[in-house]
Parts: sequence; C-alpha cells; structure tokens
Amino acid sequence: MAAAIPSIACLGVIGRNNNPLHVTVFPSYDAATNTRAPLRTSIQFSLLLSSTLDVFEARARTGGSSAQQTGGGAPVVAGDFGLLHAVDERLAAYGFETNTGVRFVAVVDMRGRLPSGGSGGGAGGVGAGAGAGVRGGVGLRETELRVVFRAMQTAYVRLLQNPFYDPDEHAPLVPPGGGGAGGGKRITSRKFAEEMRRIGDAWAPGVASL
Repeated sequence: MAAAIPSIACLGVIGRNNNPLHVTVFPSYDAATNTRAPLRTSIQFSLLLSSTLDVFEARARTGGSSAQQTGGGAPVVAGDFGLLHAVDERLAAYGFETNTGVRFVAVVDMRGRLPSGGSGGGAGGVGAGAGAGVRGGVGLRETELRVVFRAMQTAYVRLLQNPFYDPDEHAPLVPPGGGGAGGGKRITSRKFAEEMRRIGDAWAPGVASL
C-alpha cells in the first residue's frame, strides 16, 4: 500500500480581537480501517486554533513572522508565520496574519490521505503529480502552505467585498482597560465555507495553485 501523504485537517480564521470567525474540519485517512474520518472534533480543533494565538503574539513581539525575518529576499506572502507548532506526531499548525490582524491557521495531518491511485474510502486520493515524492510523516517545507494562505486570503477579500457583509459585526467589543471581549459573530457565508472546503480538499504537497 502506498504511504500516506500530508493533507489539510482543519482550516481556521481568527479575528483581529482573537475571536473565532470560521472553522472547517476535514477527514483524514485511517490505515487501520481504510476509511477517512476527522482526527478530532470541531470543538477540539477550535481549542487547538486558540492555542496558536500565543505563538502569533510571541512571534510578533520578537520581530515579526518567520518569512519576514529571513534574509533571502521578500517573502512570497507577507505575514506568513510558517510553522507555529507541532501538535503531535501527525498534526502541525501553520499560520498567516493579514495586515488588518486577521489570522489564518492551517492544521496539517502529516499522514492524512493516500496519493493518487491509492484506496481509502474512494475519497482519499489526490490528483496526478500532487504529493509526488513526499513520504508520510516527514515534515513539510513552510513554503508548501503559502498557496493555501494565498487562496484563503483571496476568499476573505471577496467576502469583504460583499456589501451585505459587515466586518464590524464580527469583531467583538473590547472594554476599556482590556478584559474579556463580548459579542462578535462568526462568518456564516455559505460561499465562503464552500471555498474553504474546496481549498482544503484540493491542497496537497506540490500543488502550486488553488
């Protein structure tokens, strides 16, 4: 049987006041049952996304994102924080922050799907060429996720261009002097949710465009 390759396990959008805006969970390949099912529940992934906030803030205090710290020219995507932290032997969280403080997080399952031609419930394979040469369980280059964040940002910009979407309704009010924020809605756009689903389903190591 072909070795499993990385896939997206969860995509999350976090507002500028650290409020959750959107979470999409994707199934992962289970070699024991030869089926696909999420590794964790939506609530568990939401907690995992919240745990990345400290990493975002720590990176910001120490000089910005990993992409901005490198000396090899301008980053492909401004605000790319790269790997935030490895959750366990399968899951790793990668992050990106827009210039307005909205954060995108992609949680990758390092053994999440079979390459093209493999079995796995009929939905685990990927297109020809995607994931070629990638061995399951081996860490990704941080640049592999830039195409995901580029697509997520494009979808978010399109959402902001919708005259019926008011971003202020999705930003909780922060009382003077700090403290807990109240209010704030999640993104309920079906089109945005479908686009997040498409991005996660279509991505595999080596995919250059989404």
